[in-house]
Amino acid sequence: MMRLGCIADDFTGATDLANNLVRAGMRTVQTIGVPDDASAAQDADAVVVALKSRTTPPEQAVALSLRALEWLRAHGATQIYFKYCSTFDSTPRGNIGPVAEALMQALGADFAIATPAFPDNQRTVFKGYLFVGDVLLSESGMRDHPLTPMTDANLVRVLQAQCRGQVGLIDHRAVAAGGPALRASIDALRGAGVRIAIADAVSNEDLLRLGAAVRDLPLVTGGSGLALGLPGNFGLQPSPAAERLPAPQGQRAIVSGSCSQATLRQVRHYIQAGGAALAIDPLQLARHQDEVARALDWARPRLQEGPVLVYSTATPDAVRRAQQAVGVQRAGELVEEALAAVAQGLVASGVRQLVVAGGETSGACVQALELARLRIGPQIDPGVPWCHAAGADAAVPSLHVALKSGNFGADDFFARAFSLLC
Repeated sequence: MMRLGCIADDFTGATDLANNLVRAGMRTVQTIGVPDDASAAQDADAVVVALKSRTTPPEQAVALSLRALEWLRAHGATQIYFKYCSTFDSTPRGNIGPVAEALMQALGADFAIATPAFPDNQRTVFKGYLFVGDVLLSESGMRDHPLTPMTDANLVRVLQAQCRGQVGLIDHRAVAAGGPALRASIDALRGAGVRIAIADAVSNEDLLRLGAAVRDLPLVTGGSGLALGLPGNFGLQPSPAAERLPAPQGQRAIVSGSCSQATLRQVRHYIQAGGAALAIDPLQLARHQDEVARALDWARPRLQEGPVLVYSTATPDAVRRAQQAVGVQRAGELVEEALAAVAQGLVASGVRQLVVAGGETSGACVQALELARLRIGPQIDPGVPWCHAAGADAAVPSLHVALKSGNFGADDFFARAFSLLC
């Protein structure tokens, strides 16, 4: 029976969360969008509903999230987890604050915590400031994100700009104390009228202490790191059997739309190691050139030789040129549509092991491939597991897929991903 119901604001974030739940002992199913029936909740301790709501208008993100909440509660979820990116990707309008407050209202909750910390991926929160590795969020590559540039590392300030209610802070001393002291800090914030509190966390131990402290809250919000501390509240322990997937088959390919610094390094490493790669040009897409056909014509004869990479990953300057030519939103849409069509063509050509880099790109590809449900398998890098989608019929083949957040993974991620699946 489902115990934990999760709502993720993009598809890579959903697999990131599901990965940590599986590692901590929860049988987890990820759905693509809100399910139409109850089957996803059968034989699962947790269900993660993956939405494509991170960069939609706030009203749309709220509506989608409330639909997911309704389904999760109707099928047994006793606690709700709202998952967003470990770099707190958002704008002054949202969507983290508006969605969190809407979920709180629907649940009758008077308090929730918020922490994107994920130390395994070098995301830590100290005195309310988010660090990416050794630098503040505002000094990291996220300052140049094409859709959600993060120029302020103070999460209390960032979230307060999005919320009607008061935002506070659970500082590192209270978190480190854990137990009664941490719960007393939470009670004091609630008594002072704080509705949502950013929680410091600089280690996995901090996340475990926070997980225990929020056991009785109807809603918790965070990146995927906090998920490490929740399965124990339900009496669950890690189990290697939860990671097993069917044997891989077919050809291998990578589709990359992320322009994060991590993905830039991964693309560069793959090419320097001799990997077959072709770039999609957003400016050519804007001129109505058929980049999709060109990419597929290039890829098909090479699939027998090894993995192929089709990418639009580019430097911040190149992204800005494309945005200036057609507008910020349209530039992103053109790339997503093209890479989704490439993914469709690659699968139609025999690809059965597919890596997709970038949250928005993953969302577009998963929807284009009509993947409804994913079984979570072994971790490639922190936050990125292999998944398996069983084919519903001949038109929707069985597929191993890895949905990688743009900011995640080591430089050699692409090569190692396929070696792990062999």
